[in-house]
Amino acid sequence: MTWLAQTLGTNVDILMALLSGASTFLVIYAVWSSFLVRNPMAGRAKALMKQRAQLQSELRTPKRHQLRAMLSSGGWVRRIVERLNLLKSNHAERVQLSMARAGWRGREQIILYLFAKTFLPLFVGVLISFAIFGLGLFGVSLEIGALIALGATLFAAYLPDIIIRNAQSKRKQALTKGLPDALDLLVICAEAGLSLDAALKRVGNEMARATPEMSDEFLVTALELSYLPDRSEALSNLSQRTDLAAIRGVVNTLAQTEKYGTPLAQSLRVLAAEFRNERMMRAEEKAAKLPATLTVPLVLFILPSLFVVLLGPAVISTIDNLLTL
Repeated sequence: MTWLAQTLGTNVDILMALLSGASTFLVIYAVWSSFLVRNPMAGRAKALMKQRAQLQSELRTPKRHQLRAMLSSGGWVRRIVERLNLLKSNHAERVQLSMARAGWRGREQIILYLFAKTFLPLFVGVLISFAIFGLGLFGVSLEIGALIALGATLFAAYLPDIIIRNAQSKRKQALTKGLPDALDLLVICAEAGLSLDAALKRVGNEMARATPEMSDEFLVTALELSYLPDRSEALSNLSQRTDLAAIRGVVNTLAQTEKYGTPLAQSLRVLAAEFRNERMMRAEEKAAKLPATLTVPLVLFILPSLFVVLLGPAVISTIDNLLTL
């Protein structure tokens, strides 16, 4: 018995030492991480370069990917979409514009969206109905099962639109964030004597790492300016693809510059200053909302712990005094 007690005591001491060492390491790591200055652009640039290398490898190698094979000219998904004439409908044009605003301009993405929009609700509805009524997995009544199947079918019907809207909102935020810097670079290029299409191309190349979304839009616009017969059409396409009020203002300014020959650098400098002030005002607005936002976690998480620390010893002392009476 003595040997067993000594062994258990030694094991407990070792375990406590290990736990103390692990907690000390975690505290040191947390303090070190708080003082570490991280560069968020490094990871983003690395991911962008990896994506570009992957795209280049796919262009150099044969298309062996299963999804690309299904969406290619001989794929069964493409054949089904073409057989139903989904690509020739008016809805396909709206989908093309909506997906362009989300940053997806390939024809394969449009085919995949139309196929999912048409057959995903049917597939999900049949699968959920078979699981509920055929296999009896959930053990619910007929009415509840019908409601679950109907809700799953409606969710599957709106899921592609939800994904596109989410991608659009993220892209709009990135474009809004990078627009003032892009305008500053455009001002520098305009003052250096570059034309509009050359300035857009240069700024697009320079902003490929910082804001890939803005770089993509500027490079596409520069390409359209070079081959479209009407240059205002290229600027109008930029406004339609982005669907942002700020970029519409830039497009109107560029169109007036092209039409009336007004100084481009001065107009872009005024717009850049205005958009930078708007970005600063949005940051100040978020900072002003911070105290009200922190009220709920303060009440739920911090105040109970504070009450336990402050009132706990007094409550325990009171209970001990009452028990001794």
